[in-house]
Amino acid sequence: MTLEETSAFTPRYDSNGLIGAIIQDSAYGAVLMFAFMNAEALEATRRTGLIHFWSRSRGKLWLKGETSGETFKVDSIHVDCDQDCLLVRVTPQKTGAACHTGRRSCFYRRLDGAGLTFEG
Repeated sequence: MTLEETSAFTPRYDSNGLIGAIIQDSAYGAVLMFAFMNAEALEATRRTGLIHFWSRSRGKLWLKGETSGETFKVDSIHVDCDQDCLLVRVTPQKTGAACHTGRRSCFYRRLDGAGLTFEG
């Protein structure tokens, strides 16, 4: 059976042991953020139902919201066809601000010519 047709979950981590995770609001469909998970973060996410990531800059596991208080309840985890990227559908538990800037989404700027246009 090919990777694309198997029902076995075999995530393909990169050479640093990481897999990309797109975080999407379950209710509205908006992409809220992108971050990386390692096996430990994915296991903690599945075990607790709250999203965890691996911080490349700090070199440690972190629970989304551990400092801001904005945790995300995991509704479902989807895997792409070659199992090297995750789509995690979530419900924000507090204000709905996913970004450390206080915005709802980390994707608040659009590439516009040579510069960026702010969109909220």
